[in-house]
Amino acid sequence: MPLILGMSLLLGCQFAGELLARLLGLPIPGPVIGMVILLVGLTIRGKVPKSLRTTGEGLLRYLTLLFVPAGVGLMVHGRLIANDGVAIAATLVLSTALTLAVTAWVMSSLATRRGGR
Repeated sequence: MPLILGMSLLLGCQFAGELLARLLGLPIPGPVIGMVILLVGLTIRGKVPKSLRTTGEGLLRYLTLLFVPAGVGLMVHGRLIANDGVAIAATLVLSTALTLAVTAWVMSSLATRRGGR
């Protein structure tokens, strides 16, 4: 029963995110909005429900299976990727650097707010 409740919560948040993205015409994917909805809900609640924890741990156990389609895509579309390899590499490097910079800034801001520095 906990697995059903946790999965229902995850799918409900994803559905709400999809609904918001489509109704408001947002350029953000619905599952991303759903994750934000879940984060806000968990932050307000202050803890993770046992059913959601059980479901999350079960999904994480098989996370590596999600990389199989990506690997097949790399093999099937290798020529297309090779043609745009420089642009793809530049995008990956820049997006990673931007993500690291934003994460460092957020962590620094949170540490300052809590009196860590």
